[in-house]
Amino acid sequence: MKLFGKEQQNSKTMAKERLRLVLVQDRTNVSPELLQNLKEDLIAVITKYMEIDEKALEVNIDSHEDQVALIANIPIKNVKRSVRVQTN
Repeated sequence: MKLFGKEQQNSKTMAKERLRLVLVQDRTNVSPELLQNLKEDLIAVITKYMEIDEKALEVNIDSHEDQVALIANIPIKNVKRSVRVQTN
């Protein structure tokens, strides 16, 4: 079954993916706490403009060869039409 373009994975595949993410985080010196804080900050900013599925939100660090990327999968439920603009 596909959800947001991703097929559901079996437990072996999921375990391999988790291990890969742990290794990438270790190589980039990104702690799980830092990644969690980043996720919380992203949620705080994005929810000002959109209603999102926070439980399905995924934020990961990925690497390929010599490049590192922040990958975010953020399911959007609804876009808020009236956004209050904050002035300084």
